[in-house]
Amino acid sequence: QAQLVESGGGSVQAGDSLRLSCVDSGRSFSVHTMGWFRRQLPGTEREFVAAIRWTGDSTTYADSLQGRFTISRDNAKNTVYLQMNSLKPEDTAIYHCAATNPGARGLPTRRNDYPYWGKGTRVTVPS
Repeated sequence: QAQLVESGGGSVQAGDSLRLSCVDSGRSFSVHTMGWFRRQLPGTEREFVAAIRWTGDSTTYADSLQGRFTISRDNAKNTVYLQMNSLKPEDTAIYHCAATNPGARGLPTRRNDYPYWGKGTRVTVPS
């Protein structure tokens, strides 16, 4: 079972970069596909940001974020990262990492495909 804790959020200026981290204290990180989602406004649904397959050889991104955000993982450290460049005010959100069940097929982008979630880390980019 995955147990996820995010870090690395903060308040930055437009155009700056941030790297978010998510550590899994469970025992099977290397076989979970990992995703990042974000909730931009209270009461709204979490939207898909990026995912990386448990093998590490495939990634996918929300179309609007392609080119600015990069997801990666270090299975030796049980950690998944989200590198965010050229941040914009509309990137302001709470960012959550999530894990699929072990050995999930493909690269899920739906919230319901991820049964394990962290509590999130806040990113603020003032306008």
